[in-house]
Amino acid sequence: MKLKFCGAARCVTGSCHMLCYDGGKVLIDCGMRQGADEKGELGASDFAFDPKEIDAVLLTHAHIDHSGLLPLLVKRGFNGKIITTKATAELSGIMLPDSAKIQEQDAEYQNRKNLRAGKPMVEPMYTPADAQKTLEYFQPVSYGDIVEVWPGLRARFNDIGHLLGSAAIELWAEEKGTTTKLVFSGDIGRDERPILRDPSSIDGADYVVMEGTYGDREHDATTEEDKEKQLADVLKEGIARGGNIVIPSFAVGRTQELLYTIKRLMMKNAVPGLEKIPVFVDSPLGINATKIYERCAREYYDEEALEMLKMSGSPFDLPNLRVAETGEESKLINFQPGCNIIISSSGMCDAGRIRHHLKHNLYRPDSTILFVGYQANGTLGRIL
Repeated sequence: MKLKFCGAARCVTGSCHMLCYDGGKVLIDCGMRQGADEKGELGASDFAFDPKEIDAVLLTHAHIDHSGLLPLLVKRGFNGKIITTKATAELSGIMLPDSAKIQEQDAEYQNRKNLRAGKPMVEPMYTPADAQKTLEYFQPVSYGDIVEVWPGLRARFNDIGHLLGSAAIELWAEEKGTTTKLVFSGDIGRDERPILRDPSSIDGADYVVMEGTYGDREHDATTEEDKEKQLADVLKEGIARGGNIVIPSFAVGRTQELLYTIKRLMMKNAVPGLEKIPVFVDSPLGINATKIYERCAREYYDEEALEMLKMSGSPFDLPNLRVAETGEESKLINFQPGCNIIISSSGMCDAGRIRHHLKHNLYRPDSTILFVGYQANGTLGRIL
């Protein structure tokens, strides 16, 4: 048995590990390099293996740095099964086609530059059709189920609290009469995060492959209650100034946490008048992801979120919530009078509708720009 690290080695993104064992080859994740990691030795579309030889993929969660090269894998000949949780399969159903659209837009932009420079045209890494075909290979499982990946290889997905449906994967590989247990952590969530259960624990392993994104530091002792109070204070100040409160946010995960926390603040009356302030979600991907979060509630929510569901319906159903589905609806937000809370993507401000909200609000002294997620080096969000 051999384990090969094909991505997320000496960098954060592009997670991809290949397990070679008696009779088969299995990938754990097949992610896209993002940000500064794109400039590694391998290009974003290179594989360190032949996709046709891969028997199956085990997917820890739906974030693109773990799933984003699956359509390319299929495009280049993979036709095995992609095993993951039900929620991850659903989120992948919106995130991979969205990624494909970005690939087409990037190729179109590059070709305009190449045309002026007399350089050859480029093709997108993959298309929406490739993404849709990829979804046909998904085989959803539930947390705790032990499934046969391939003869001699069994897997179990365990709740790891990072994203809806995220999992740490236990693998039992039988080879030459010996069973070896491996654990792949995926991305590990933090305790007490909103909506999702805390990461579960796993007993025993022969080998553990664990993420090390924050392995060189200790998180501060800020609790979720502290963060909730910080948000309340910013909202109070922004509402008092009378301008818009613009929040760049990742469409999947962070947007839902924001809506959930805003609803908690309303229920506690922690921000007087908050229920009268329009809350816009201006992200088609974020809107669709929220619908998936609502559908998957009973299997994935923690006790507090389930209690809110029981008491007041969806944790994201605000009386003042408005969604902008079309580009025209997005532009009209800028003509809304008074104070508005605008949650829009992309979270690092490098693309998407958040750009025109920044354009219309950065110069205004009464506006607030609130960052609620990590801003990578080189991004507009980091510069701001």
